[in-house]
Amino acid sequence: MSEAPQGSPSKQKPVFKKPEELSMDTRLLLSLVLMGLVLFASQYFLGTFNPPPQKKSEVAKSVSPPPATPPASPVAEPATPLPSDVAASAQDDNIVVETNLYRVRFSNRGAVVLSWVLKQYKDQNRKPVELVNRAGGEKLGFPFSVVAKGVQLAVDPNQALFVVRKSSDGLSLEFEYASAGVVARKSFQFEPHRYVVQISSELRQDKRLVPHLVQWRGGFGDFTAVNPLSTQHALYFDTAENSLEVKTADDAKKGTLTVSGKFHFAGIEDTYFTAVALPAANASWEVHTFADWVHFPPSGKDELHVGVALGGEGLNRSPVFVGPKDIDILKSVDPKLEQVVDFGWFWFLAKPLFAVLHALNDRYIHNYGWSIIIVTILINILLLPLKISSLKSMKKMAELQPQIKAIQEKYAHLKFNDPRRQEQQAETMALYNKHGVNPLGGCLPMALPIPFLFAFYKVLTVAIELRGASWLWVPDLSQPETLSLRVLPLATIATQFQLQNMTPSTGLDPAQQRIMKLMPLMFIFLFWNVASGLVLYWLTGNVIAIVQQWFFNRTISKPAPVLAPAAAAAPKKKR
Repeated sequence: MSEAPQGSPSKQKPVFKKPEELSMDTRLLLSLVLMGLVLFASQYFLGTFNPPPQKKSEVAKSVSPPPATPPASPVAEPATPLPSDVAASAQDDNIVVETNLYRVRFSNRGAVVLSWVLKQYKDQNRKPVELVNRAGGEKLGFPFSVVAKGVQLAVDPNQALFVVRKSSDGLSLEFEYASAGVVARKSFQFEPHRYVVQISSELRQDKRLVPHLVQWRGGFGDFTAVNPLSTQHALYFDTAENSLEVKTADDAKKGTLTVSGKFHFAGIEDTYFTAVALPAANASWEVHTFADWVHFPPSGKDELHVGVALGGEGLNRSPVFVGPKDIDILKSVDPKLEQVVDFGWFWFLAKPLFAVLHALNDRYIHNYGWSIIIVTILINILLLPLKISSLKSMKKMAELQPQIKAIQEKYAHLKFNDPRRQEQQAETMALYNKHGVNPLGGCLPMALPIPFLFAFYKVLTVAIELRGASWLWVPDLSQPETLSLRVLPLATIATQFQLQNMTPSTGLDPAQQRIMKLMPLMFIFLFWNVASGLVLYWLTGNVIAIVQQWFFNRTISKPAPVLAPAAAAAPKKKR
């Protein structure tokens, strides 16, 4: 068998490719940046100059196919003599291994997997999740097909009819083929209560071991998810570098991406599921990443799908995890597997946040929606001292409004670009310093929840525990509401307006006030199509902030108005 697999990407690449939509991470970040620009720009420029109203270890890397491996040296005859021929099955046959966790269907032609269904997880069509992309298998070979390195085989084992032996408990399969000097063996030993299978593959020609890789091509995971191809990657944990590396199909567009070395685990993934091998500690393996052009029904044309091949020895043996990226399940297999769950930039907040949510749900609340609400309340309690300080700063700003207005009127006759405007800024800052006021202190209440917003976003989009978690009328907190009139986003906008109206004025002029009144409308763009659990977090925070603001406004006595300098003393009457 030739080392280069069939279906070379370069021969099937279409001329044009539809541009990808902005990811939710990008939309969320753009929305917050835009809000921040509007907020801070209005504080610095409109407030300061008062203009008129405006009408993101590899030992060897390559982007080309790996060099041919010299033929392996002869090995001693095994204890059991190798058969010169094994009577092949007369016809194609499908073999099924099934437990309460999964249902795996094999074909004796090539000893490959035609279907791998996770029975306890549903896709968007409410059917058990299928991890094998049939279109990719039919074009490039189904999962666990083999590719030989540097040797032309007399027979292609991927097309051969293997003899199958199944254990009495139905959990172990042995496939064997021998003909024309080519011997191929594969074995699969499943565990009944875990997503783990012990897999071995052996390939010989003329009694010599043939180095080969075992592959999963043409995509992986839940293809009913939103933008599934963007969430599928090859991955490996480099033991020497102690780091997790993730590769996309785009990384291999110019040719097969190859790395070799010692890996704690390696395989393929999407957002919620993964198939990874855990080689022996002293094993030196290769990991090949492919860019496969395979038909993609939603677009009606060929699209890039990620593929992966692992191994490189004449006898490859390893436990393989094929299942959900559930942190508890991953840890029970190997503690390092937890790293396949990507908590993003704010992992230092997202990981403890998920741990608290998970503990509340499992031990006490038994509902992730109510757990989100309780965690949001706890976060606001922790941030209360900072919020009180910020609210006091805003109150002082309101008290200084007459004096700020007087300074603005003093320089009102100057043009916007007049150098003397710097004097206005100096006087305004001197006034702030005199009264111990931070002009940006009022922005703190809005800025404080933002890091937690990103943390909640990552938890809701990568934690499979929240996938399909329901709350009241919301069927899935990790997805947008299914109602045409989405209650949570609309309620969030309404509470944002109410909170803004209750917040003391910080001396904004009419132009600034008009801009700030439009700020809540930006939450339509921000929250309409994001995970419902994320909107629930922000809505709960708004309700808490309204209660806090009401209490603050009621308990802090209103001071006597501070007169502007020009009106501090009434003019004397002429006699």
